[in-house]
Amino acid sequence: MDPVIRPTTPFDGQRPGTSGLRKSVQTFEQPRYLENFVQSIIDCVQGIPGATLVLGGDGRYHNRTAIQTIVKMAAANGVARLVVGAGGILSTPAASCVIRKRKALGGIILSASHNPGGPDGDFGIKFNAANGGPAPEALTEAFFKRSKEIAEYRTVDAPDVDLDQIGERRLGSMVVEVIDPVADYAELTDSLFDIDAIRALFASGFRMVFDAMHAVTGPYAVEILEHRLGAPAGTAINAVPLEDFGGHHPDPNLAHAVDLVAALNGPDAPDFGAASDGDGDRNMILGRGVFVSPSDSLAVLAANATHVPAFRGGLTGVARSMPTSRAVDRVAEALGIRCYETPTGWKFFGTLLDDGRINLCGEESFGTGADHVREKDGLWAVLMWLNVLAARRLSVAELMAEHWNTYGRTYYGRHDYEAIEQAAADRLIDELRNRLPLLAGTSLAGRRVATADEFAYTDPVDGSRSERQGLRVSFEDGSRIVYRLSGTGTAGATLRVYFERYEPVGGEHGLDAPVALAELAAVAADLAGIQRHTGRTKPDVAT
Repeated sequence: MDPVIRPTTPFDGQRPGTSGLRKSVQTFEQPRYLENFVQSIIDCVQGIPGATLVLGGDGRYHNRTAIQTIVKMAAANGVARLVVGAGGILSTPAASCVIRKRKALGGIILSASHNPGGPDGDFGIKFNAANGGPAPEALTEAFFKRSKEIAEYRTVDAPDVDLDQIGERRLGSMVVEVIDPVADYAELTDSLFDIDAIRALFASGFRMVFDAMHAVTGPYAVEILEHRLGAPAGTAINAVPLEDFGGHHPDPNLAHAVDLVAALNGPDAPDFGAASDGDGDRNMILGRGVFVSPSDSLAVLAANATHVPAFRGGLTGVARSMPTSRAVDRVAEALGIRCYETPTGWKFFGTLLDDGRINLCGEESFGTGADHVREKDGLWAVLMWLNVLAARRLSVAELMAEHWNTYGRTYYGRHDYEAIEQAAADRLIDELRNRLPLLAGTSLAGRRVATADEFAYTDPVDGSRSERQGLRVSFEDGSRIVYRLSGTGTAGATLRVYFERYEPVGGEHGLDAPVALAELAAVAADLAGIQRHTGRTKPDVAT
C-alpha cells in the first residue's frame, strides 16, 4: 500500500492556543484543513517513522471522521503502531495514561474540551508529547510555522478501519491496535487510591451523583464508580457519550450542570456530587448544599493528601496557575513545602512534575491533577475526594468548615465575558496595562493597592520565559483582582476576571460568596472599563 501525496494549502494564519487548535466543526470540515495541521505535526515531531503513537478523542461530532483521516495519514508517514481507543474514544487524561504506559512517542488528542459539540459546535486537535503532557510552546510554534508554508500531505487510499472491534489489524506496514479506552486508566486509578475504604464508604449508605454530561467520562465513571467501587447503578448520570453532548454545554460549572446543582440542593440530596467535562480533564465538586470552588478543592486535597496511598509519604510540592486563589499557598506554607505559581496551561505544570518538584497541582478553571499523568484529570479528582471523605468520615460541609477554621477562607469568583470582539478586548487590556504602574499605593473602594503588575514566568526547570500572562492588582488586605484573555474560545475573545477576598481564621467564613465578593466584582468591572469597551453590563458566566 503505497503512500499518496496530495496538495494542501497554507493555514489561515490563526495560531493554535495553549490547548491546541480549536475551531468550529465547519472550519475543520473544509477540504485539507485537518490534513494540513496533522501533516504539520508529523513534519515537526522527530522520530515519527517507526514510532508508536496514541490516538483518540472525546466522541464529539466529527471525531470518527477525523480519526479515519489521521489513521491513513499515520500509515503513509511511516508510523509503526497506532493505538486507538475503541469507538475513537479516549479521555484526555486516559490518553496521557496510555502514552506513558506504552512509552509512545506521543499522541494526537481530538477535543474542544468543554466547548459545545454537534454539527454547529466546535472541534479541536492537539499533540501530547512522550511524557503524556501537552506539547511545549517551541513545538506548537513549529506546528504553526509549518502549517503556513505546507504544500502537500501524505495519506493512503484504503477503506476505513473498524474502530469498534478491539484487537490488531494492519494498514499497510502499520499496526492499528484498537484498545478498551477505559482499561489502562482504571488499572492506574486502582493503584493510587484506597479502594477498600471507598468501597466501605459506599457500603455504609453514602450516596453520590456523578454527571458525565453525555461526554467522554461516562464509560469511565460507570466502570470505576459502579463496577469497581460498588456505587449503586445509576450513580453516573448522563453517562452515554453523545456527539452533541445531548445538546448541552459540557462544562462542569454552576451555570451548565444545573440538574446536578439542583439535586445537591434538593430535599433528598445525596452526600456528594461531581461532574466532568467534554474530554474528562475538568471537575466540579459539590456537597449537600455546598459548592466547592476549584481553588478550595486544590487546597483541601493538599491539606488531606496523606490520607491517600499515592501521597502517604507527603507532598513534595504543589503548584497552581496564577489566577487560582492563594488558598493552597497557605496550606503549602503550613506543610513546609514549595508552592509554584505558573501561567495558565497544564504544560507549565509538566516540567515541574517531570522534575519531581511537585506532585499535586491545579487551576481555577475546574482542573486538578497530580503526577500520575501529565494532564488535569476530572475523574481522578473525584476519586481523590472520595478517598479523603472515606478516610475522614466527614461531610463535605464539615470538611470545608474545618479547613477554613484552620487556614482561613479565601472567597473566590470568576466572571467570563465571552465572544467579545477581539479588537475591543485588546483595547481593554492595553488600556489597563498602561494604568497598572499608576495604581500602587492608591485606594480603590477603600482598599489600598499593594502591587499592580503583569505576570511573567521563568520556568525553574528549563529556563523558558513566558510574558504577558495576565494583569494583577493585589491589595494590602490580601484581596486580589486578575484579568486575562483566554484562548479556549473559538469565536472572538473571552475575558476572564478573577477576584478573591481573604478572611483569616476567626473572620467571616459564613457569607455567600457572591455577597462577599460583590464589592470587588464591581471594582474589577469599573477599573477595566468593561461596559465602556464591550457594552456588557454583566458576565456571560459567573462562577
